[in-house]
Amino acid sequence: MLRAASPGAARAGRALPLAAAALVLVLLLLVIVRLPWAGDLGMHAATVQRLRHSPLHPGNPLVDADTPSPYYSPWMLLLGCLARVTGLPVFDVLRVGAVVGLGLLATGVWRYVRTLSGHRAAPALAFLSLVLLWGPLLFNWSGFLGLNSLALTVSYPSVLALGLSFHFWAWLTRALRTGAGWGGWLGLGALWALILLCHQFTGVVASLGALATVIAARPDRSRATRLGAAAACGLVLLWVWPYYDFFALFSAGAGLEAIHRSLYGHLAARFGLVLLGVAALAARWRRDRRDPLVLFFVLGALVFAAGGLSGHYSWGRALPAALIPAQLAAALEAVSAGRRAVRAGWACALGAALLVGAWTQVGTLGYVTGRDALPGVVAAKYRAPWAGYHWITPWVGYGDVVMARTTASRQIPAYGAYTVAPGYPDVFLPSAGERADAVRRYFSAGAGSEAGAGASGRRGVLREYGVRWVVGGRGDAEPWLRRVAAGPGGQVLYAVR
Repeated sequence: MLRAASPGAARAGRALPLAAAALVLVLLLLVIVRLPWAGDLGMHAATVQRLRHSPLHPGNPLVDADTPSPYYSPWMLLLGCLARVTGLPVFDVLRVGAVVGLGLLATGVWRYVRTLSGHRAAPALAFLSLVLLWGPLLFNWSGFLGLNSLALTVSYPSVLALGLSFHFWAWLTRALRTGAGWGGWLGLGALWALILLCHQFTGVVASLGALATVIAARPDRSRATRLGAAAACGLVLLWVWPYYDFFALFSAGAGLEAIHRSLYGHLAARFGLVLLGVAALAARWRRDRRDPLVLFFVLGALVFAAGGLSGHYSWGRALPAALIPAQLAAALEAVSAGRRAVRAGWACALGAALLVGAWTQVGTLGYVTGRDALPGVVAAKYRAPWAGYHWITPWVGYGDVVMARTTASRQIPAYGAYTVAPGYPDVFLPSAGERADAVRRYFSAGAGSEAGAGASGRRGVLREYGVRWVVGGRGDAEPWLRRVAAGPGGQVLYAVR
C-alpha cells in the first residue's frame, strides 16, 4: 500500500515550481531593463512616436502618408499619451508597457489555471510549461510564449493581449459557472474587443479559447442570452474604433501569407516537447469528453491545419490555441492525475521535458549578461539582438524621410524618422508596392541601364518622396550625397545635397 507523501515532501513539491517560476519572472524583468532589439520592436516604437506627437491624427507609423494602421490600438494609444504627458523616451515607455504586459500575463495564467485546478503548485507549473515546453529547435515569434521569444517580444502588444486573454478565459469560466450580472457580461464583451484591437492574431486565439469554454459549459438560455449581448457589445466596440477599420482586415490577408508560410516548417523540432501535453489532453478527454482544454486544442489545431491545407498561412498564427491547452494539460496532469504513482510519473516526464526546453532557450540569459559573460556552451545558444540606429539621431530629425533597405527600414522609424518603403507588410498603405519598387530601383545594381535606375532616375526617386537622408553602404556614395556619419557593419549615413 502506498504511503501518503510527507508534509515536507509536499511543501518541497510546491516550493520548487514556485521558485523556478519566480526566477523566470525575475529573468524577464532584467531583460526588460536591457530591452533587446529584434523583430517588430521598431514598429511598436514608431507607433508610440506617432501617437506621442499626434494622438488624434498620427498617420502611417512607418512612412510619410496619411493612412490608418492596425497598430493604433487602445494600448498603444495609452502608451503614446504616457510618452506625451511624461516626456519619457519612447523606449522607456515601452519598458513600462513590458512590465504591465508581463504582470498581466503572470496573473492571468494564475487566475485561469485556478479555474482548472485547486492545487497550489498548478499555476507555477503551468507558467513554466508555457515558457519552456517547446522543442529542441529555438523558435521566436510574436504571440508565442517560449522563453526566448517572450524575452524578445515582452514589450509587444501581443504579450499584453495574451495576458488579457488568460484573464478573459478565467472571467468567462467563472461567469458561466456561477453567473454574472449584465455589467459583468458586457465587461467581458469589452475585454474581448480590447484583445482583438490590441493584437488581432492573439484575439483569434482568445476567441477560440472562449468558444471552447462556452461549449464545455453548455450554458442555459439565460446565460446564453447574456453571452450574446456580450458578443454584440464587443462587435460594436470593434466597429466604432476610430483609428482603423477592424473588419477590413478580413479581406487583407493576401499580403500576409508569404511571411507566415515558415510557421508550417520544422514542426517537430520547434514544438516536439508539446507532445507530452497532447498525451495529457488524451488522458483528460478519457475522463471528460467536454474538457475545455481538449476542445480548445481541437479548435486551434483545426484552424492551423486549415491554414496549411488552403494556403492561408497567416492562419498559422492560431497555433498558440493548440499549444497553450496542451502545455497547460501537461502541467495539470503532474498534480491532478489519478493515483500518486501516476502523478509522480507525469511529474518526472514533465520535469525532464522542462529541462530540455530550458537548455534549448538558455541563451536568453545573454540578454541580461551579454555574450561575454556566458560559458562557451551557453554562448553558442545566444542569438545577438539587433544593434539599432541610434547613431543617426544626432542628424536625422523627427519626420525626416530616409531612403534605406528593408532591414534598416524596420528600425529607423523607431527614432521618429520615416522611410520611403515600410519595413513590414502594410495592408492599409495602397502605395506599398510602388514604394518598395522605388527602393529597389534606387539601390539596384547596374545603374544607368534600362533595368536599373540611372543618375537622373535615382535623384527623381529622392525628390518624389522628399528624401533628406540615405542609409546605405560605402558603395552607395553618389555625387548628390554628402557623407555624414558611419555606423556599425559598414553602414553610412548620407545627406542629400
